[in-house]
Amino acid sequence: MALDPQTISGLSGPEFVALVKGMSDTQIKDDLGGADRGAVLDKVFARFPEQFRADKAGDRSARIDFRLTGGPGDSVDTYAVVVENGTCSVEKDPTAAPDLSLQLGPVEFLKLVTGTGNPAMMFMMGKIKAKGDLGLATALATWFETPKA
Repeated sequence: MALDPQTISGLSGPEFVALVKGMSDTQIKDDLGGADRGAVLDKVFARFPEQFRADKAGDRSARIDFRLTGGPGDSVDTYAVVVENGTCSVEKDPTAAPDLSLQLGPVEFLKLVTGTGNPAMMFMMGKIKAKGDLGLATALATWFETPKA
């Protein structure tokens, strides 16, 4: 099964996790390096508000940029996950400065959001680069529900 907008639209959280888990790194790179990349990323980021746990974030506010490398022609896509007043929203091509900026490739991104990778190991190996409030990076893991496959 491929990562395309039609396929992932109909998947539950656990089904999406199982799909990513069953794909090779090469398949993920190929699928997120092609023409459907923007639509697929839009669908993945649309899950953030659904998986947000306001009770865990409390009264904290944060703006986290995800700079995703590996697009067509080595392009980079940036999405901001904005937590404010107990809500979560997503902005494509954000214009405000982030509290934390994470730069990562498509494989690392999908493993991070599906809970199928080890974020600390990816960070130590340089596969995730972080700038800004690094404490937010650890908080993120508790602020969002990660579906289990």
